[in-house]
Amino acid sequence: MTPVTLITGASAGIGAELARIFAAHGHELVLVARREDRLNALADEIAAKGRPRPVVLVADLERRDAVASIAAELAARGLEPANLVNNAGFGLSGGAASLSLSEQLGMIDLNVRALTELSLTFIDSLARHRGGILNLASVAAFLPGPGMAVYYASKAFVLSFSEALHHELAGRGIRVTALCPGPVPTEFQARSGMQLNAAARILELPAERVAQMGYDAFLRGDRVVIAGIGNRIAVFLMRFVPNALLLWAVDQRTQGGRGI
Repeated sequence: MTPVTLITGASAGIGAELARIFAAHGHELVLVARREDRLNALADEIAAKGRPRPVVLVADLERRDAVASIAAELAARGLEPANLVNNAGFGLSGGAASLSLSEQLGMIDLNVRALTELSLTFIDSLARHRGGILNLASVAAFLPGPGMAVYYASKAFVLSFSEALHHELAGRGIRVTALCPGPVPTEFQARSGMQLNAAARILELPAERVAQMGYDAFLRGDRVVIAGIGNRIAVFLMRFVPNALLLWAVDQRTQGGRGI
């Protein structure tokens, strides 16, 4: 079986940048997302730089059968993950009671269930290759998020789950890293309806910089990496702020939309 790095949500943003970085460091890739045209364009770009052309798998990870289908397709091609990058995810702005229930449950399916299923499905192959898992969490994981309640809670799960796996799987030679960016100007913000105020925009970092920080931390075997010194300071200060004040601050963080 040929070892590969499997990257979800690779059609744009941080996922696409991580694909470029992993490819530049010699990894053979499998790119997963819903938009086949975007994945093929990225695969062609990587191949044009003299790297092996990534395998493109079109999948909707909100579907309950998606991970089983991915695993079957990899096996049929003689491929197995040495590394897994769980980047796919989305957020929605607005009060939980006013947003679509089905869309919020779909967010849980993608941000939580699919990430968990992918992480646990490929444990044996990750151990064989002494590889690892890079999970996209968020600074949102460290605090409650009125106006994006389900999204913030989903990222809190990703952080907690990743830290626990980091400890549990270390003995099998598997590294697990949670990457926690703050605001990143990508399609994620447009889909979520998020409009950052001036104070929040100070913490913005470009997707390529966040991806490089995540890749470097993954190679080091770090448990958690918070992208950017401003975000690291913010998370450190949160420890000394009562939750009641954090709730108010998050609610004021954006205009016409909320979130990190």
